[in-house]
Amino acid sequence: MVMSINTNSGAMAALQNLSKTSQSLETTQLRITTGLRVNGPKDDAATFAIAQNMRGDIAGMNAVKTALSMGEATVNVAISAGQAVSDLLTEMKAKVVQANQAGLDTDSKDALQNEFTSLRNQLTTIVETAEFNGKNLITSSASALSVLSTVEGSTISVAAQELNTSSIGVSTSELSTGASQALEDVDTAIVTVSNALASLGSSAKRVEIQAEFTVQLVDILKQGVGNLVDADLAEESAALQSLQIKQQLGVQALSIANAGPTSILALFR
Repeated sequence: MVMSINTNSGAMAALQNLSKTSQSLETTQLRITTGLRVNGPKDDAATFAIAQNMRGDIAGMNAVKTALSMGEATVNVAISAGQAVSDLLTEMKAKVVQANQAGLDTDSKDALQNEFTSLRNQLTTIVETAEFNGKNLITSSASALSVLSTVEGSTISVAAQELNTSSIGVSTSELSTGASQALEDVDTAIVTVSNALASLGSSAKRVEIQAEFTVQLVDILKQGVGNLVDADLAEESAALQSLQIKQQLGVQALSIANAGPTSILALFR
């Protein structure tokens, strides 16, 4: 074997192995720090591309989930207001029935009329304030609500239900001049509001089901991304300890290799 101080093959081999160990150690430390096995396209180009596409799908699904939540809240506000309207109509019917009682004096009829009118005014207030995010589904001239339901742009249409006093037919009802007609008007209004609530409830259920499915789909996609890019921390922990020992041994091997040429000095003594 040629002995030379210019070329130390042992030191070069030890240095190459130490460099590889250091690179592996850096990779393992990065995986432990980030929790990811694939941090970029250099780690695994194909897996990284697939994961990025899935992350894009997740972002789109989250946007859909937000839209569905907004739509569901809008419909729920309309339903709550509709239920309040239905309750007011029930109270109004009670006043009409009382007004139909024979033998009532003028003061009693006037009192019942005032209560009836007050309830009707409250109904109007509820309808006009049943708004969420700038959308009211039960006011006069209300338009349908389109709720985004898929990433591709499909929507769920929620039909508007006008529940103002004119639409349900009680805006001109009076107890003092026609209690019988007022009773008929209120009965018709109760049926109209019940049908409107049924329609809104059906739409709300559809939006709710789609929202629940979207949440489940987002969870599945997140699990898929995790399976592709997440690091096995137990495995990486074991690898870290192994590489740290290997690095220490590599440093010692390089030190021994670098000390080799000093043995040449003995030849000149």
